[in-house]
Amino acid sequence: MGSRTTRSTFSDHTGAGSSFSDRAAHLLARIDYRRADSGEQREAIFRLRYQAYMREGAISPNSSEVFSDPYDETDNVYLFGVYIDGELASSIRLHVASREHPDFPSLEVSPDLLQPKLDADKVLVDSTHLVADEGLSRLYRGLPYATLRLCVLAAEHFRVDYLLAPVRAEHQAFFRRAFNYQLIYEPQSHPHRAKPLGVMMVHYPTAADQLYRRYPFFRSTVFERRKLFERGR
Repeated sequence: MGSRTTRSTFSDHTGAGSSFSDRAAHLLARIDYRRADSGEQREAIFRLRYQAYMREGAISPNSSEVFSDPYDETDNVYLFGVYIDGELASSIRLHVASREHPDFPSLEVSPDLLQPKLDADKVLVDSTHLVADEGLSRLYRGLPYATLRLCVLAAEHFRVDYLLAPVRAEHQAFFRRAFNYQLIYEPQSHPHRAKPLGVMMVHYPTAADQLYRRYPFFRSTVFERRKLFERGR
């Protein structure tokens, strides 16, 4: 089945004092979310990852100039490209994890804390490889929020209990301030990255109302979520 694309459309009537929400809504009206099912789409995202991680010194160079890992091939992975006016601007990878589908990167980092949640039939979304085009990320300051919105869409669609993110130490303040993620595992070495990653987590049912009040553009329709996350046989 081919890749899924949705163009996000949002009301700009987000209330007084909501200039950030207004700007984000205008940006989202120009954005397409595309689930990367084809080899060509995946290759473009792997190249974007490579460029982003090389800038940060997070990986070593390789001759192919792409970066992927075995978790890109699991049956519970959703790989997305975020396009602004048709140009690949950012990407994020989501794993929807449960007792039946236990493969996700953060479990490798902190199994002692996360395996009990799977055993208790909790559903988790693990977001990894959040990367962006250098020029477009400078031009569009709301791009990280537009990209991370996909985590909220996944949480709604799959009725998720917890959102997870492996995060480097220098990025933890952003996740804590913007989304109320809490550090549950101190940064440790990671098998696929040169820099240590900590694991941050938020209980989605508790945080959802506050997220929607703060970021009205996180809201979505059942139609949008189905187009992005439902797969044919």
